[in-house]
Formats: sequence, C-alpha cells, structure tokens
Amino acid sequence: MKRTIFRTLAAALGLSALLTVTGCGGDSAADTAGGSSDVTLTIGDQAKTLQTILAGSGALKGADYKVKWAEFEGAAPLFQAVQAGAADTTYSADLPALQALSGGVKFKNVAALKNDGHHTGIVVRKNSDVKSVKDLKGKKVVVSSAKGSIAEYLLANVLQQNGLKYSDVKVQYLLPTDAQAAFSSGKVEVWATFGVYQAVGLQQGGRLLVDGADGRISGYGFIGASEKTLADKAKKAALGDFLKRLGTALKWTSTHQDAYADAIVERNGADPAIAKTLASAAYSKVLPVTPEVNKTVQDVADLMHGIGVLDPNVDVAKSADASVLK
Repeated sequence: MKRTIFRTLAAALGLSALLTVTGCGGDSAADTAGGSSDVTLTIGDQAKTLQTILAGSGALKGADYKVKWAEFEGAAPLFQAVQAGAADTTYSADLPALQALSGGVKFKNVAALKNDGHHTGIVVRKNSDVKSVKDLKGKKVVVSSAKGSIAEYLLANVLQQNGLKYSDVKVQYLLPTDAQAAFSSGKVEVWATFGVYQAVGLQQGGRLLVDGADGRISGYGFIGASEKTLADKAKKAALGDFLKRLGTALKWTSTHQDAYADAIVERNGADPAIAKTLASAAYSKVLPVTPEVNKTVQDVADLMHGIGVLDPNVDVAKSADASVLK
C-alpha cells in the first residue's frame, strides 16, 4: 500500500530547522520579486533560507519572470504544498526528498546542492566512555529531529562502516531543542545532530565523535519541481534561469560569509552568533543532477531502506530531470 506523505516525511532538516528556533518561518507565500512577464514561479522555501540568499546577493536582478516565495518551517509542509499545487519547487536535504518520493509526492529533482558535511555530527559527553564508533554498541543514541533525518543517516552509515548493525544501538528521537536541553543537563550521553545544535552541544560539555565529512553523509540537497511545473514550457525555462541565479547566489555566500550572516540577522531575526554558524553551514554549489549524484544518493536510499526507515525504496535516477539545469 502506498504510504501517505503525512506518514513518511521527516521533520525539518538543515538550515530551516536551525532558523526555526529563532521564531521565523511559517506557512505563507510572500515577497514577489523579479521581472514583469506573465510567468511567475512560486519557489518553495524553508524559513526564508533561499529568499535571504538571493536577496542578499542580488542575484535575481534582471530576471524577466516573477518569483513568489512560499515559506514553510520545514520540509514536510513544503512537500505537501507541492503535492497540492501551492508551490512549484521543493528545497531540502537528500533524505527528506527521498521520503517525499517514497510517499508518492509527484516531483522531480532538477538540481543538486552541495556542502561539506561538517555540520552534521555525533556528539558525546566529555566524560563518556565512548571513544570510537565501535563503543556505541549497546548505547542509547538520541537522534534529532525525527526518523529519517540526515543525523540518523550519519549514525546508520558510520555504524555500518565500523562493522555494527543499526540494532546494536537504541535510538530515541527528540526534537533538537529538547535534545539540547537533555544533553546540557547530562541526561543524554550520545546525540546525533546538526548545525547550530551540534555547535551548542560542543560548547555545553560535548565532544565530537564523528561528523559527516569525507562522505559519511552525501552532503547533497535538492531543488525539485512539480511534474505540472515541468510540463509548462515557460515555467521550465524560467526555472532553468532561476537555478543558475541561485548558483551565483550560493557562490556569494561562500565568499561573503559576514554579509550573508548580516542578511540572516536582518531578514530572519536570528541571533548574530547563530547567524554566523548558519552562514558557514550553507550549501555552496548548485550542480546538475548527474549520474554520479544519483548514485551517491541511491546509496543513502538503499541504506535507509535496509534499516526500515525508507519504505518503499526510491529509484533516484528515475526521480530526476536533468534537462532543466545544463
């Protein structure tokens, strides 16, 4: 039986989840930008992340189509909006996109985003006897945010790399803010988390056991587009241009981190220290969805399917449209 997206989608991931703690976000469409043509792209966003990048960089200047922002606090409501025709595009890390596809949402991945994986990690208390991944056997591991997060993929992957089974640990799911409070109070010994929460955990008596660098997570996210949007030639052409402009904007974030952090503070009301961490954790590239990208993310899908998190599995290559960004 096909599972519904309400059952299979994970909680908010990546930068969107981090920005949510500052009180921004919400399910609304806002801030139309761009040119005066009859073409309007409704771009799905999480907690103003893409909007802030494009506004700060000025990359949308001169576009001959309009951009309308559909803002959400997390991946799940964004994919629901695309399913309902309320947004043209998706934006998420790899695993939420896989879960949405597994749940029957009708879209294609049209561009890949890339970061280095350093901002996903497993943090342990400084006084923990866990010195290596192999020492996790028999331990309770708190995973943020929910079943199917990038933090859970990191945990599953490093366990496998070290000859352990996923059943060798006891997983408990906690929202990042709840997990942070429990970790700082000493109630949690091992925490798989990401971004600002990882940084705060290290500040509050934590020690980094392992992070997502060096291929321990894929580092990929995706921009997707609904099948209806892709069937509209004018929208598809506008989307191709938008993706190139987004690539320019992401390059700007990597060379202007202070300015990007300032833009996060201004547009999202984030604390300056949080904004700096978010700026350093941003995706830095927009890439075509190549066979190499698909193979890497298929490995993510296969592993998560193997431990019962992604069901049914997804054929990543069949879920991509490489004709939009060339």
